[in-house]
Amino acid sequence: MTRVESEDLRARLAEHAGGQGLTGAVLAVQHGDEIAEAAYGVLDKEFGYPATTDSIFQIGSITKVWTATLIMQLADEGLVDLDTPVAYYLPGFRVTDEAASAAVTVRQLLTHVGGFDGDIFDDHGDGDDAVQRYVDALAGPARQLFPPGTLWSYCNSGYVVLGRIVSVLTGLTWEAAIRERIAAPLGMTYLATSPAEAIRYRVAMGHIEGPGGELVKAPIWGMPRSNAPAGATLTMAARDLLAFAKMHQRLGLAPDGTRVLSERSALAMREPQAEVPGDGPLADHWGLGWELFRTEGGLIIGHDGGTVGQSALLRMVPERDVALVLLTNGGGVHKLHELATGLLDELAGTALPPFPTPPATPPRVDPAYFTGHYESGTIAADVVRDGGTLAVGLRPIGPAASLPEDDKPELTPVVPLNERALISVGRPRGFHEVYTFIGDGERAEFLHMGRAVPRAEDAENA
Repeated sequence: MTRVESEDLRARLAEHAGGQGLTGAVLAVQHGDEIAEAAYGVLDKEFGYPATTDSIFQIGSITKVWTATLIMQLADEGLVDLDTPVAYYLPGFRVTDEAASAAVTVRQLLTHVGGFDGDIFDDHGDGDDAVQRYVDALAGPARQLFPPGTLWSYCNSGYVVLGRIVSVLTGLTWEAAIRERIAAPLGMTYLATSPAEAIRYRVAMGHIEGPGGELVKAPIWGMPRSNAPAGATLTMAARDLLAFAKMHQRLGLAPDGTRVLSERSALAMREPQAEVPGDGPLADHWGLGWELFRTEGGLIIGHDGGTVGQSALLRMVPERDVALVLLTNGGGVHKLHELATGLLDELAGTALPPFPTPPATPPRVDPAYFTGHYESGTIAADVVRDGGTLAVGLRPIGPAASLPEDDKPELTPVVPLNERALISVGRPRGFHEVYTFIGDGERAEFLHMGRAVPRAEDAENA
């Protein structure tokens, strides 16, 4: 495919989505000035409303790139210095560690190296002060896991703090800043920042795996407003998300020539800032908001998103003027990674790396390096010997335990991927999970699978 054709997209989406039992999906591709869109399935299994290309889906953590864009606008205006401590802009900012509270910078929050617990989803109400109340309460649950700037660990909470900085410096709620400073200049029409706004559109409902493996409608539509800057509420049509991507490809310019972001800031956002540990499906580096995939064919930038039963994917190849958006509301979305990879390869000559798979002959390792109990304020993990093999058990705890999720096995059998990583034998979420371990001693100091979880103690059956 050398050009974008909606009919071809529809056929491909139906083939991939239907084979994986997806509830609904919308795929949109931009190549130069051409845009093609396709829809599949339904928005709600219970009522059977068909998905259409103007349906709106939650974009989840892709929202973080929007929040990062707001911060970079403020940097353009001279209101934010990325290397200034957060406490300068938010004098009351506190996590559990006083030294880290005083030292952590705006840049470190943008790049997920702030070092504190990030999966805190406490509900602080639907008022305009929800984000402020969330940030004011962080000193309780936000445990400091490592000194700022020393390790990458995905942190939702850090982006809520960034959203609070936006509000303080603009005098707007985060939602109003999104509309006035990004959505309006880009001419977006199918966008909602709350459930009350979303019901005005054809809106997707999330679906999660039930006890019998079937997809069932999620018990809630979205997450609390207090997590909005990290990805709890922003909802839109695929075409509008493409418009945001196109603005970044045009280095900050809207379609009518309005400058939304400086060229300097747009380029800075896609520069590597932090290395991502491990060999999993995440990017190899993180920029100022963007995931960065450095491939043989060139740089791919993007972000993924996940809420309650909804998933989103955005990928761009700036050098080829290609962007791709995929929005879904339940099912085996991992397989659509193959569809996205194929399209990027055809249109831009570059493809995402394949997900890792277990080696035919796993390397010999010392099990004692891996085994034990690991715990943060939001994740508890045990690596144990299970009948002569290794297994990993994960569960959300504390503030992360409040959200509905798919049913998962208690223990996941794993084999060594290399001397510092284990990989699941099966596919608990549709792909082989990679668990990276960090530490040069006889025992790993951290279990890392997107989040760094420090060793707490040895498991009884290690």
